[in-house]
Amino acid sequence: MRGRGLSRLRRKLHATIITIGVAGAPATFLHNALLQFYASCGCTRQARRVFDKIPHSHKDTVDWTNLMGCLVRHNVSDEALLMFVRMRRCGVKPDEVTLVCLFGGCARLGDLAVGLQGHGCMVKMGYGGVLKACNAGMDMYSKCGVIGEAKRVFDEMKGRSVVSWTVILNGVVRLEGVKNGRVVFDEMLERNEVAWTIMITGYVDCGFSQEIFSLAGEMIHELGMELNYVNLCSILTACSQSGDLMKGRWVHAYALKRKEKELNIMVGTALVDMYAKCGRIHVAYKFFNKMPQRNVVAWNAMLSGLAMHGLGRTALDMFPQMFKEAKPDDVTFTSVLSACSHGGLVDHGCFYFSNLESLYGTTPKMENCVKCFTFTSVTLFSFSEGNGHWHPLHILMIDPSVLRILSSNPYFSFFIILRACCQVSIKELFSCFS
Repeated sequence: MRGRGLSRLRRKLHATIITIGVAGAPATFLHNALLQFYASCGCTRQARRVFDKIPHSHKDTVDWTNLMGCLVRHNVSDEALLMFVRMRRCGVKPDEVTLVCLFGGCARLGDLAVGLQGHGCMVKMGYGGVLKACNAGMDMYSKCGVIGEAKRVFDEMKGRSVVSWTVILNGVVRLEGVKNGRVVFDEMLERNEVAWTIMITGYVDCGFSQEIFSLAGEMIHELGMELNYVNLCSILTACSQSGDLMKGRWVHAYALKRKEKELNIMVGTALVDMYAKCGRIHVAYKFFNKMPQRNVVAWNAMLSGLAMHGLGRTALDMFPQMFKEAKPDDVTFTSVLSACSHGGLVDHGCFYFSNLESLYGTTPKMENCVKCFTFTSVTLFSFSEGNGHWHPLHILMIDPSVLRILSSNPYFSFFIILRACCQVSIKELFSCFS
């Protein structure tokens, strides 16, 4: 039983317990069971309400930990940390699961101060050798940006699992770079799928395409491992960066061969992006039209690819269809403005830019303006004389959304004006502001 059926059953059970009056009986622990029930279902509000009804004499470590874990899992980590403070004040001793929940909350919030207290508590209470607690502590330090402390916990561990190695690998790659991460990776006696994914995505972030292809080949041909959708997306990104169409086609064939029902939407989007950036926009367009599901990221990849190849009219013709499947975001409009720029569609560009907020409900961001003015200003200036088109400097003065953004960054304002000065004479510049 799932979804609404389970929710109705929960409410009925709780109502029955209250109605017959057994919940308040001193010898029963029904509230404790209800707390665990609500916490496991992710009902944070109900779990907290039931927790508050449990007498202090009946609250044990499991109750506190259940509520903390529920809060952390459902993005209420700040309340989870406060619960830990209350727990200690009430004299309840935490166990290793409590510490895992605490470190998880600190990691999500980046709260190093509470994390340090939790580490001290872990050592003081004799949990310094507990594997899960140490792994959670390392993850907390890594996500708080303190890789030195994470390494210290790792070095002091008497026994390390593949999870321990993977946690420290992830921290080193993020904070010290992929080269140091490769040292840790090579020291691992056992590597799980997560470790390989960490290295491949790390190489993608650094643009090391050959290393990505080498690792992928080792995974498939030497170890007989299968690439997951994250690895496939990373390899396709490397193909896009390097322009390696041949390897991109191989990944496409591999994904089609290994798929169970249909391609993952992330892989499909990466394929659209790869074909577009490797100069095969017609293949990207054909593949995009055959995708069974398309989200805003997929649409952005397609529109961006069309704009990149100067097919602005095609991009604008597709744009209305997008509203049936996904809600455009600021990246979408950056691609649309770029398409207008490359296609010389001045009126369309001015229309979309002026109506971002009022008509489409998208607040312009700095990158929108950068993209718009660096690519569109040349087109606008080219058509401004004698054709009745807007001048970029006019847009700067009359569009309130642009003025709000520019006022937050004066350096960018000077950049825009200087960019305009490169295209017009000083006389025209002064006439715009007169």
